[in-house]
Amino acid sequence: MSIHFELKRSIEVSAQNAYKALIDLDSAKDWMNGLVGIEREDSGPLKVGSQWKETRKMFGKEASEHFEVVELDEPNKIMLRCDGTKGTTGKGEFTYIIVPAGDASEVTLLGEIKGLTGFSKLFGKIMAGAFKKACAKDLDALINYLEK
Repeated sequence: MSIHFELKRSIEVSAQNAYKALIDLDSAKDWMNGLVGIEREDSGPLKVGSQWKETRKMFGKEASEHFEVVELDEPNKIMLRCDGTKGTTGKGEFTYIIVPAGDASEVTLLGEIKGLTGFSKLFGKIMAGAFKKACAKDLDALINYLEK
């Protein structure tokens, strides 16, 4: 079983600047809520195959997720895979689509949570709603950071 969600936001920066901000893991500490740290498995600019572990404090506890870059199409698309076997929650894919709109842009996040079974399958829709809210807070925090 998998659950899909979609978020759309307008942002008053160019598509190129939105793209760069989404792949700049070093600046995440400046805007990402609850971030404890990011541990890269490689160095240099993100590229297809780049991986990292992202640790956040959520509900008073630390939770880590393992991400991998699946696709980069600058400045239009970023696709990430979350490997639940190495993290706290589960498997998933997150695709950012960035569409220019003059000096601004529209960012769409397409999310998919995969491999829900047992208890998580039963409460999947509730979990998906909470996860979508968390992703929306992150996207809004990034937009606030960029539009300062």
